[in-house]
Amino acid sequence: MCGIVGYLGKKEKKEILLDGLQELEYRGYDSAGIAVIKDRKLNHFKAIGKLKNLREKTRDFSSEGFGISIGHTRWATHGKPTELNAHPHLGQYSYVVHNGIIENYQALKKELQEDGAVFLSQTDTETIVHLFEKYHQTSNDPFDAFQKTIERLEGAYATLLITEAAPDTIFFAKNGSPMLIGFEEEDVYFASSDTPIIGKATEVYYLEDREYGYAKKGEVALFDAQGSKSFQKQTLPTDKAMAQKDGYRFFMEKEIYEQSSVISDTMIGRINDEQIHFDELESDFFDGIDAIKICACGTSYHAALASSYLFERFAKVRCDIEIASEFRYKEPLLDDKTLFITISQSGETADTLEALKMAKRAGLKSLSICNVDNSSIVRESDAAILTRAGIEKGVASTKAFATQAMVLWMLSLYLADKRQMISREQKMIEIDAMRRTPKALIVTEALHGKLHRLSKRYLHGHGFFFIGRDIFYPLALEGALKLKEISYLHAEGYPAGEMKHGPIALADSELFTIALMPKTLHYDKIKSNVEELSARDATILAISPEPFELADDFIQTLQSTHPMLEFFEMMVITQILALEISIRLGNDVDMPRNLAKSVTVE
Repeated sequence: MCGIVGYLGKKEKKEILLDGLQELEYRGYDSAGIAVIKDRKLNHFKAIGKLKNLREKTRDFSSEGFGISIGHTRWATHGKPTELNAHPHLGQYSYVVHNGIIENYQALKKELQEDGAVFLSQTDTETIVHLFEKYHQTSNDPFDAFQKTIERLEGAYATLLITEAAPDTIFFAKNGSPMLIGFEEEDVYFASSDTPIIGKATEVYYLEDREYGYAKKGEVALFDAQGSKSFQKQTLPTDKAMAQKDGYRFFMEKEIYEQSSVISDTMIGRINDEQIHFDELESDFFDGIDAIKICACGTSYHAALASSYLFERFAKVRCDIEIASEFRYKEPLLDDKTLFITISQSGETADTLEALKMAKRAGLKSLSICNVDNSSIVRESDAAILTRAGIEKGVASTKAFATQAMVLWMLSLYLADKRQMISREQKMIEIDAMRRTPKALIVTEALHGKLHRLSKRYLHGHGFFFIGRDIFYPLALEGALKLKEISYLHAEGYPAGEMKHGPIALADSELFTIALMPKTLHYDKIKSNVEELSARDATILAISPEPFELADDFIQTLQSTHPMLEFFEMMVITQILALEISIRLGNDVDMPRNLAKSVTVE
């Protein structure tokens, strides 16, 4: 997730920006840049890679005395990690930094290009600065131009803009992406989280959606749709570690709560009216393809397995799923009519990377689904779709799994449309469900509280079975994996219909069964399977919109009309259950023993 820092005051601005950006490194980034107005003139520096590269570029630059400045660390969403795509982005006499995704940037870019604007980058952000200058040339009023600009923006944004037309002013706006303002005497700070300004500012205001304004020497003005507003300042926290976690106990907990927003980011610009659209794929990318093979490890393998139901159901194309560490040594049969898809959070997973190289040598077209642009797997692939989850610090993946599942769902629909295998009516049902997914991922206080209370009953026993059918079988595998990763308790995922073929022999009161019982898909079948376990005294935790009288514990989900909405809601429940059990056991949730975030060895 990108980071923003801004400063208005008399102190050395370069160091404040660079130090602030360094505090945001935990979010992940692939390039960085700063812009400073000094002596009424813009100065800017950008570099790809780590902040040390930007420090080296700015080594001889100083900016003492009153001035304004903005900085940014970028995690690529539109365009590769290059200096041209790094923020701040330049117009003729203005600079902008931006977090989020401008959903209507393509329409705005076309309009601006027709008016003569020259775009240097591949980003959505650059539309903001050109739009501002277009309105400024008409009105000659910088704040009026900024107001008109943000009125045109659709999607998520936290943005700072500086311009030689108002060399003592920073313009700011926020919608969907976090941003705050820090205050210390006459100094004003901006940041996308607390950490860059802890120790510098003493008071803070957390901007609300659709708020905007300007800061200049001696004045900070705040507005919303109703007009001018007053600041309700708060005392700034002093714990940087907790500030990085935004008040959550663990990064994993924070990342579970972020899933609603990152799913929105994953969809922005890819769901257009009645179509799924991927800028990353040429229109003929699937030409000549009559089968799909997906290769992945761990959590990514579970996302792949869930998607196989969707590819075959919607696109009517054979979809085989391979565990990368097994695929490498099985002497697989490969032909050039098969699309080879690899999935990896880091893009550096050794087994998956080697499997991709094997497929490339066999002449297969390749596609990667990844969270890190310019990673090894992305560079090795013919095409790549980024999941836009932002950095994930918890070793046990949560939001990476959610965004992988969403990308694969969209891709299955995209391919179904290309192959003319889906009716317009069914396509609209799927797109409507996608748009409702962020709400299914919202964690309520009541839900988390109930799972916290339930967790104390699941600390002992001889193991867990997570069971489900159809797409809920891979989700059962993932729920079991989350629990075993961070609690160190034995857990297995099973297709519910397979229990009677052996595993039911383990059933007794000390066997905990987590039953995923969606109402929209095979409910009566899985209900029968759970009844068989209950008859043998297994302890049942049922997760379902439909109350289940034989359940020892019951988590009621929303009455949904689509299986994928139930999928994502149940995903969150299993994640929080694993989290709360692990916390009660006193484990380090973010750094479970024996595991690493990026597995770069066999």
